[in-house]
Amino acid sequence: MKTQIALGLKGFAMGMADIVPGVSGGTVAFITNIYDELLEAIASVNKEFVRKVFKLQFRSALEQVHYKFLIPLMVGIFSALLLTSRLMHYLMSEYPIYTWSLFFGLISASALYIAKHIEHPKNNLTYLLLPVGIAVGYACVSLVPVTTPNAYPYIFGAGAIAICAMILPGISGSFILLILGKYAFVTSALKAPFDDNNIFIIMVFCAGCLTGILSFSKLLNYLMHTHRNAMMFVLTGFIIGSLKKIWPWREAIETTVIRGKTYILQEHNVLPQSFDQQTIVALLIMIVGFFMVLGLEYVSNKSKRGVSSAG
Repeated sequence: MKTQIALGLKGFAMGMADIVPGVSGGTVAFITNIYDELLEAIASVNKEFVRKVFKLQFRSALEQVHYKFLIPLMVGIFSALLLTSRLMHYLMSEYPIYTWSLFFGLISASALYIAKHIEHPKNNLTYLLLPVGIAVGYACVSLVPVTTPNAYPYIFGAGAIAICAMILPGISGSFILLILGKYAFVTSALKAPFDDNNIFIIMVFCAGCLTGILSFSKLLNYLMHTHRNAMMFVLTGFIIGSLKKIWPWREAIETTVIRGKTYILQEHNVLPQSFDQQTIVALLIMIVGFFMVLGLEYVSNKSKRGVSSAG
């Protein structure tokens, strides 16, 4: 029961992260030491599982997957999406600098946390994967949203790409969806699923998500098992590169209004204009976020030592 509750809480943290554009639930999975289990659990949802579901062999289908891991995690993620989305949007709109400061501290520490667990590679060229990951992560969060058709193939592709980004540390799925020009289109369909042909749009999008996560998770799971060190360098780079999107102080260059809400399309980071009370509080919050991750690592290591000594 304690394990299930812990998984639910970790899923809750992942769901809260996915609400924020620029913050990835995959990063939270890394911080909370469930990333490898997450990939394996998703990869366990294979063709055999789908076949048994269509044959209504639900008990046999569940035996195919890591449902004891996936169910509490999914419950936590969807609970966060339902319960905290309004709170997170309120904090982002009313206290953006403080909120981004907290996430900047959390993500910075998570990059350090992951880097500490990378083994020294035998081939020195592997170190080059770190700047490659940084460049790719930086480029992803710097992309300008494009306009794409609303045809079903593009909706399917947008779902497949966005869901893949969600399980990559450092890359936000919702931000990728905004870049692909499908954020407003898909969220509009979700808000009114029975209007017009919205139900078909949702079905196509979900089919793309399912296809993307099942295929990409298997590839990512394979790479983490066969080239773990190289992947750790790349993923650490992703997180460092994505810090551009999370920097608290920035100026908007181009914005758009979607259903009464303003979304930033292009922006550039700036330094604080003055060292006033707001800046001091923001920096303190950033430090708190940083040490929260270090504290989580300390508690996790202490728990592992306790289990080892008990064994």
